Amino acid sequence: MRPLEGIAVVELGMWVAAPAAATMLADWGADVVKVEAPTGDPNRYTLRHVGQDIDSAPPFETDNRGKRGIVLDLRSDEGKDALERLLERADVFVTNLRPGALERLGLAPDELRDRHPRLVIGTLTGYGWAGAERDRAGYDVSAFWARPGIAAMLNPAGEPPPGIRPGLGDRTAASNLVAGVLAALLRRGRTGEGGVVDVSLLRSGTYANGNDLALQNFFGKRGRTRHRTEHESPLYNSYRAADDRWFWLVGLEGNRHWPGVVTALGREDLATDERFATGKARRGHVRELIAVFDEEFARRPLDEWAERFDAEGVWWAPVQTLAEVSADPQAEAVGAFVEQPGMGDAPMLRTVATPVAFWGVDDKPRGGAPTLGEHTDEVLRELN
Repeated sequence: MRPLEGIAVVELGMWVAAPAAATMLADWGADVVKVEAPTGDPNRYTLRHVGQDIDSAPPFETDNRGKRGIVLDLRSDEGKDALERLLERADVFVTNLRPGALERLGLAPDELRDRHPRLVIGTLTGYGWAGAERDRAGYDVSAFWARPGIAAMLNPAGEPPPGIRPGLGDRTAASNLVAGVLAALLRRGRTGEGGVVDVSLLRSGTYANGNDLALQNFFGKRGRTRHRTEHESPLYNSYRAADDRWFWLVGLEGNRHWPGVVTALGREDLATDERFATGKARRGHVRELIAVFDEEFARRPLDEWAERFDAEGVWWAPVQTLAEVSADPQAEAVGAFVEQPGMGDAPMLRTVATPVAFWGVDDKPRGGAPTLGEHTDEVLRELN
């Protein structure tokens, strides 16, 4: 039995964050009904938004599998009434509409709590429900990466921020929302009362950036992001092997990991070099040590370094391409990928699993993403 069997969820979401949260709940057993406007979730057309003439939408399918999809026009009395009847039977309502939009629809949390006191309401916004900017549009690039200072820390000061891959902040916030919803359901089991779970991309981003913000608040200045050639910890840095494959040394505990690295290199002389013999000495000569490492690591392909590292207990990881990740046997072993039915008549889709496994439970997708309005008649019949 999946852990959320018997839990009814209504999702009024679009793009990534709220739909991703609802997909986790669906994978874990909840009956999720996705409510869309007649034009559909804009993420259905994600590739067309960037100029590609293609109808396939693998990101949409990934974040909407296992749901029943219905179309309601919430500007009409009929649509509002149908949604209200859905919420009467639901345990959870998940949405990422902006506060003002929910208020105009009569779906603000306070209003919903008055009408449905047992309902757990999960809202995921860009900038929260308080403050002057609560109704500002907030995609993850703006509200998770840019505004909380993450993008500014990824490159050294003075350099432009790097390109940001889509959806990373959305899925982080989605996981936060799911955690909050589950906590609220636990509380409801004790008190009989629902509640409001308020997650924002901004607060999720500041939490994710907690190390650097804690240092900023304590010292009154930012930590320094350095070029790899002057990284303050050469044992915790990226390097390139002879076959042009990059890898990361993960020797965060310098004195503990130093002996294994020099042995793997075959450069035991470095252990007695006064520039590198102690952690303090290495910190004062990072450029020299990184230059030595660069020269040595360029002598062998990564597969040879992998054998040497593992033999000496050196902590490291390859910097993999997406193609390598998709073929990674360890990723396969931990269940990182799943096969789900294609949307409509589309073929099977291999995509990412949700990030939690339950031992002894089949938590594979139970269905693909719904076509627009696929289950409208079915779900509305259940309400009669």
